[in-house]
Amino acid sequence: MLSLTYPHQTRLHRLAAGPKMILLCVLTSLLFGISDPVSGVAIALCVILVYAALGVRFFIKGMRVLIGLWPFLILIGAWHIWLADYHQGIIILSRLISAVALANLVTMTTRLQDMIDFLVRVSRPARWFGLSPQAIGIAIALVIRFIPVLVARAQHLSVAYRARSGKRASWRIILPLVFSVLDDADNISNALRARGGI
Repeated sequence: MLSLTYPHQTRLHRLAAGPKMILLCVLTSLLFGISDPVSGVAIALCVILVYAALGVRFFIKGMRVLIGLWPFLILIGAWHIWLADYHQGIIILSRLISAVALANLVTMTTRLQDMIDFLVRVSRPARWFGLSPQAIGIAIALVIRFIPVLVARAQHLSVAYRARSGKRASWRIILPLVFSVLDDADNISNALRARGGI
């Protein structure tokens, strides 16, 4: 899996992994308390403005990841239009955009090793229940790291489908995306096992 950390230093790079990840958890949890579409859209725009505040190149790189969300956004939007539930549709779409953008922001400004180190420290009490803090740290870090990877994969599948058929991919990429995710999970588990496991 390629590193998605942005190579040039920004103000967010200087923050430690711990505060960024705690803030990510808190903000993502708060997103589920949104019940007003206007608030949801405003929060999504604020998150995107954070990208813009970190520079034009950073903004472009970050938005490339979010472009891969379009097939899912179209699918969710179409479903809610069909149900005539526009209010809930806007809330769900704004939550999804905000959550992925926040996770990508942390991923772009934090090294994977720093994330794992923080999560291992936080997970030490899990030893009391017979769980390995290293396993928990790696699992959570991989989930966070894979969010933008999966969005980028969806974007590539969508572009490939359009190149072959001349049509928009929309829901047609869901099955190939699921298979590619399962294949990645299998490859990662084999790689971890080959290195002595965790």
